[in-house]
Amino acid sequence: MNMVDLLPAEGTKGRILEELMTGPRSAKELAGVLRIRESAVRTHLERLVDRGIVQPSFHRQGVGRPRKRFSLTPDGQEIFPRRYEMLLDALIGALEEREGEGYVSSLMVQAAQEFARKVAEKLPAFSPETTKEDRLRAVVKVLNDLGQRAELNREGERLQVVRKNCVFRATAMKHAYLLCNVFDQHFLENLLGQAGVDLLDSIPRGAHSCTHLIQLGSH
Repeated sequence: MNMVDLLPAEGTKGRILEELMTGPRSAKELAGVLRIRESAVRTHLERLVDRGIVQPSFHRQGVGRPRKRFSLTPDGQEIFPRRYEMLLDALIGALEEREGEGYVSSLMVQAAQEFARKVAEKLPAFSPETTKEDRLRAVVKVLNDLGQRAELNREGERLQVVRKNCVFRATAMKHAYLLCNVFDQHFLENLLGQAGVDLLDSIPRGAHSCTHLIQLGSH
């Protein structure tokens, strides 16, 4: 499933998600809190369930039929902001101060290799005849699933991978070299299974997107 582009503060659906963050709720309970018709709440809930953000379940309370309640799925919980970058910034800063930038760079290379390995599990199986361009198109699709908003452009005999969203944006703004020149570079190289990936521009440098050039061969 692609990362949903729904903000918690966006309209009635956002208000429903905020209520569900506190725990399971029935449509009737949500209608009372939001002061709207229960039928309207059910319509919104159905759409959220279809998108994999909300899931229904049945709970028995005393005598009578079980009550249908709704709660957030793991994907729904991920919509809400997480301040992961605060911990990451603190760890990078502490490691640089204690061990130096060279040591942190080596850790970033290892992290990029491991991240690429996990992301590669989402790629389709490639045959020896699969071209580098076809492989890269599959990589771009996975990047979009991760929320990167990536696209593939051709520049003569080279391809450009353009990503308009940086999932590490806050940390990259403070540690541009480590995130862009080390981690990101090795991540793409490992995913593609070859070298020849060059960083053309990046968001931390003031660009509107991060662009990598990939030299094309026959495969």
